[in-house]
Amino acid sequence: MSESTNRSEFVRRAAAGNVWLARPGVVPEAVLSRQSDHEIVPEVLPDEDAVGAAMLDELRAVARAKDNDEPVSMALLGGRGAQALHRLLGRMAEDGDPEGLIRRLHVFTQDALGPLPMANAFSFVRDFERLLGSTFFDRVRSFTPIRTDADDLEAAMADYLQRLDAVGGLDIFFLGHGPEPGDASHLAYIKPGSGATAADVAGVIPISSSIREHHIAKFKAGGSQVSDADEQACRRATHILTLGPAAILGARRAVQSVVDAATAPAKRATYRRVRESPLPDDPAARARALDANPGIWVRLHPNFRSLVLADVLS
Repeated sequence: MSESTNRSEFVRRAAAGNVWLARPGVVPEAVLSRQSDHEIVPEVLPDEDAVGAAMLDELRAVARAKDNDEPVSMALLGGRGAQALHRLLGRMAEDGDPEGLIRRLHVFTQDALGPLPMANAFSFVRDFERLLGSTFFDRVRSFTPIRTDADDLEAAMADYLQRLDAVGGLDIFFLGHGPEPGDASHLAYIKPGSGATAADVAGVIPISSSIREHHIAKFKAGGSQVSDADEQACRRATHILTLGPAAILGARRAVQSVVDAATAPAKRATYRRVRESPLPDDPAARARALDANPGIWVRLHPNFRSLVLADVLS
């Protein structure tokens, strides 16, 4: 692995076959001992459009809490959970950004597959462009994707984190909820047994064949226009790059949406387990519980909201 000045700002740690980048001097157990366990109170909304509107209201609230021209930094959520929000933001951009909200946004992605050309149709960036529209990205203050076309993915991830630090971190982190075997769950791409700790800002994780196939199938089902060449390049991806628990806990606001239990019924059991699983007070035991079921990390965020459809709770 080549040396890079930006990488020196983070501590590289290998765990469970993954590489995690952490803040120097942060002791995970100390972080866990300070964080209170908050009850998740799901807010049931009637449909995806209502969830998207609630997410937009959250973004507006963050903006109102700042001075008029002060930037707002956000992490985009991929997949089904934020598509209604993205349609709303896209229409606002097409209408000329009448509220002046979009021009204030520093926009970041939260995970990616690599190596992969940035123009590949299976890139999350291309999917965001399809849903949000090119006008949205023309109007935002900045857009910082995780680079997936670099020779050194760890250096690219460190550079991305440095750019995130430069805007003062995330004001709002839009999160989903992913089911895993055994009724466990993942956040971003923090997977069960990945060894992520409360100090880890980001990770570079070897990709499994099942995740790769799921990713390809999801993009095809979502309406992305893909080519055989793009698909073959995607099948050569070796890693997932993801923000880590420290990025989630460090965001000033975290908003989760779970809207697709009808097509992903396992989310009913995994979401319930996130809400109901005991979380020990002992830091070492708590770390083990979080590693076994990373969806529970949201319970440690003091400013968290969970938006769901009724079928998630059925």
